Amino acid sequence: MSVAKRDYYEVLSVSRDCDEQTLKTSYRKLALQYHPDRNPDNREAEERFKEAAEAYAVLSDAQKRAAYDRFGHQGVNGAGGVGFDETAFADFGDILGDLFGLGDIFGQRRGGGRARTQRGEDIRYDLEISFEDSMRGLSADVQIPRMEACTKCQGTGAEPQGGLITCTVCQGRGEVVYQQSFLSIRKTCPSCGGRGKLVRQACGQCRGEGYHRVEKKLKVNIPAGVDSGTRLRLTGEGNPGPPGAVPGDLYVVIKVHEHPVFERRENDLHCTLPINVAQAVLGAEIEIETFDGPQQIRVPEGTQPGSQFRIRNLGVPLLNSRARGDLYVHLDVQVPKKLTRDQRKLFEQLAAVLPIENTPHEKSVFDKVRDFFG
Repeated sequence: MSVAKRDYYEVLSVSRDCDEQTLKTSYRKLALQYHPDRNPDNREAEERFKEAAEAYAVLSDAQKRAAYDRFGHQGVNGAGGVGFDETAFADFGDILGDLFGLGDIFGQRRGGGRARTQRGEDIRYDLEISFEDSMRGLSADVQIPRMEACTKCQGTGAEPQGGLITCTVCQGRGEVVYQQSFLSIRKTCPSCGGRGKLVRQACGQCRGEGYHRVEKKLKVNIPAGVDSGTRLRLTGEGNPGPPGAVPGDLYVVIKVHEHPVFERRENDLHCTLPINVAQAVLGAEIEIETFDGPQQIRVPEGTQPGSQFRIRNLGVPLLNSRARGDLYVHLDVQVPKKLTRDQRKLFEQLAAVLPIENTPHEKSVFDKVRDFFG
């Protein structure tokens, strides 16, 4: 019998409107509490650790969080969850390891070999797109400024021949061991920064930097339904790390321009349609342009100002889904400020036959009851 997943916000003990820093703080606290290295042979602690990691993987990603808020577990995975993704939490590995000597955050203890090399830095790139492109999606070519390893030294910063020597502090292991009582705590070597090597002769091409600045052309596939603030991650397209380390990621942050006619509210679209008094009184068939082509709006007789109509499935596409929001058309009855002689004559004739209703409406029974008990 399968066990229902707990709500991700409940797992992390945060509110549904919490910010990114609150999420990170709560997750870090749980990771420290339930880490397998601190709870050996404790199956329950291991499951709580993985549960917290899974919850953070969803709620820390803007797109996954939006899908989860709308559809629950089914919104982020057809089977009901994203599973335990170790790679999503590498950032906390160094924190736990340095503070508590617990090895890798996911239970992979450091052995006698070299300490894990720090990954490259992530890059942010802000991309502005039109409202139309956000509705339909697009594939955009972008020029990303970033660092790349020197072609001569391959990022070491030293001459290829004899430019590097073994670190004398850690003897090339990249880490040092501190003995505290009965505990042996491993930390990154402070001399070589975990590389196990020191530069004896700087590379003549990059002058010891190991990297140079370039602009790389990348193709970014932007799905339909993105909104301002949506982050798209391109794994491995960030800055490179030290030799042997994985590069960082590229985060493309979307900004959508406003549309002159349509306003987005979550996944629904809203627009205002002006009509004249005659159309409101007599009714009319009006054609409006939408992102799906022309649509007919039937305005019934006696339509009142402020009335609205909903056209289903003509709103914004939901990210990574075939579903769409709705289109709401708000009617604005335009009263003419100036009339021609013929128009005034017609309105005077109309006024002569229309009943005059200038007295306030009598309160309904419900209003009277509410006033009595209010």
